[in-house]
Amino acid sequence: MHTFLLILQILSSIGVIATVLLQSGKSAGLSGAISGGAETFMGKKKGLDGLLSKLSTIFAISFMVFTLIITLLQ
Repeated sequence: MHTFLLILQILSSIGVIATVLLQSGKSAGLSGAISGGAETFMGKKKGLDGLLSKLSTIFAISFMVFTLIITLLQ
Protein backbone atom coordinates (compact mmCIF):
# COMPACT_ATOMS: atom_id res chain seq x y z
CA MET A 1 0.00 0.00 0.00
CA HIS A 2 2.79 2.38 0.94
CA THR A 3 4.64 1.69 -2.30
CA PHE A 4 1.50 2.23 -4.40
CA LEU A 5 0.81 5.57 -2.70
CA LEU A 6 4.44 6.59 -3.15
CA ILE A 7 4.24 5.84 -6.88
CA LEU A 8 1.05 7.92 -7.14
CA GLN A 9 2.75 10.76 -5.27
CA ILE A 10 5.72 10.69 -7.64
CA LEU A 11 3.42 10.69 -10.68
CA SER A 12 1.43 13.62 -9.32
CA SER A 13 4.63 15.58 -8.60
CA ILE A 14 5.82 14.98 -12.16
CA GLY A 15 2.39 16.11 -13.36
CA VAL A 16 2.65 19.35 -11.37
CA ILE A 17 6.11 20.07 -12.74
CA ALA A 18 5.11 19.32 -16.34
CA THR A 19 1.90 21.36 -16.31
CA VAL A 20 3.53 24.37 -14.67
CA LEU A 21 6.40 24.35 -17.15
CA LEU A 22 4.05 24.03 -20.14
CA GLN A 23 1.95 27.05 -19.15
CA SER A 24 2.62 30.29 -20.99
CA GLY A 25 4.10 33.20 -19.08
CA LYS A 26 1.95 36.08 -17.96
CA SER A 27 2.47 39.65 -19.16
CA ALA A 28 5.20 41.53 -17.35
CA GLY A 29 4.69 44.67 -15.35
CA LEU A 30 1.85 46.18 -13.38
CA SER A 31 -0.57 46.28 -16.29
CA GLY A 32 -0.01 42.58 -16.91
CA ALA A 33 -0.73 41.81 -13.28
CA ILE A 34 -3.97 43.77 -13.42
CA SER A 35 -5.18 42.33 -16.72
CA GLY A 36 -4.16 38.82 -15.71
CA GLY A 37 -6.21 39.13 -12.55
CA ALA A 38 -9.15 40.46 -14.54
CA GLU A 39 -8.98 37.55 -16.98
CA THR A 40 -8.99 35.08 -14.14
CA PHE A 41 -11.83 36.93 -12.39
CA MET A 42 -13.97 37.20 -15.49
CA GLY A 43 -13.29 33.59 -16.52
CA LYS A 44 -11.62 34.31 -19.86
CA LYS A 45 -9.11 31.48 -19.61
CA LYS A 46 -9.72 29.37 -22.68
CA GLY A 47 -7.93 26.73 -24.61
CA LEU A 48 -4.72 25.08 -23.60
CA ASP A 49 -3.83 27.58 -20.85
CA GLY A 50 -7.13 26.97 -19.09
CA LEU A 51 -6.72 23.21 -19.36
CA LEU A 52 -3.15 23.32 -18.05
CA SER A 53 -4.22 25.57 -15.19
CA LYS A 54 -6.95 23.14 -14.15
CA LEU A 55 -4.64 20.15 -14.51
CA SER A 56 -1.92 21.77 -12.40
CA THR A 57 -4.50 22.46 -9.68
CA ILE A 58 -5.69 18.85 -9.77
CA PHE A 59 -2.14 17.49 -9.67
CA ALA A 60 -1.19 19.82 -6.80
CA ILE A 61 -4.20 18.82 -4.72
CA SER A 62 -3.59 15.13 -5.39
CA PHE A 63 0.08 15.56 -4.42
CA MET A 64 -0.92 17.14 -1.12
CA VAL A 65 -3.50 14.44 -0.41
CA PHE A 66 -1.08 11.60 -1.18
CA THR A 67 1.59 13.23 0.98
CA LEU A 68 -0.84 13.57 3.87
CA ILE A 69 -2.01 9.95 3.55
CA ILE A 70 1.56 8.62 3.36
CA THR A 71 2.47 10.65 6.45
CA LEU A 72 -0.53 9.39 8.40
CA LEU A 73 0.18 5.75 7.50
CA GLN A 74 3.71 5.83 8.86
